[in-house]
Amino acid sequence: MKDQIAEAALHPVRTTARCAVAAFVLVGAAWTARAGWQIRLAAAGQPSSGPPDQGGGRHRPLTALEDAYHIVSSLGDAATVLCAIAFLMWLGRVRDNARALSSQQPRYSWPWAYLGWIIPIANLWVPRALIADIHRIGAPERPLPRVVNWWWALWLVGMVSGVGLMYADSTDEVIARAYTDVGPLLAADAALVGAAVAGALMVRALSAVQEDRMEEVSRHGAAPGGQAA
Repeated sequence: MKDQIAEAALHPVRTTARCAVAAFVLVGAAWTARAGWQIRLAAAGQPSSGPPDQGGGRHRPLTALEDAYHIVSSLGDAATVLCAIAFLMWLGRVRDNARALSSQQPRYSWPWAYLGWIIPIANLWVPRALIADIHRIGAPERPLPRVVNWWWALWLVGMVSGVGLMYADSTDEVIARAYTDVGPLLAADAALVGAAVAGALMVRALSAVQEDRMEEVSRHGAAPGGQAA
């Protein structure tokens, strides 16, 4: 009976995983394009009229290159939002499956999947811990894939360097930084592109582990908690 309940509570992860992987690829391409435009801005040099934001609420007309960067930046922001949505959908699916496979409640309640990204200090460790906990209860016999740590380390580098989701400067201020000191911007972009690649690999790795456990339940009637029926 437990086997039937566990199997009925499981949901395929392949489609949501593919969507999340595609979203990570998209956001990686978006950040790569953003870095390319920053290089173009640095190569062109700041116009004699100064930065776009002149201070005191005054803004000069944008050049064609600056206007294009605004478009690229907006597209990158949209890609980031889509990636977040796809990732959270995948995360919810694997979390529910892990709970069904083990009959254990995850250490972190569902609201933390959202709050963990935006609460200061907590956002430095909660998202990774949440994923590690899902893997632990869903496949306790498997070690946590190393790519999880690579993904989280690269994400933190990109975030704390000032161009991640927590970035506070306006696009015009980023343009001014590209003119005067593009190096830190490109380093942060590289970290975020790396985080996107690692995120795609992480989703594939964790999804594959969970699909293996689900197939085991289907073939051998493994009861919740990993005990054979």
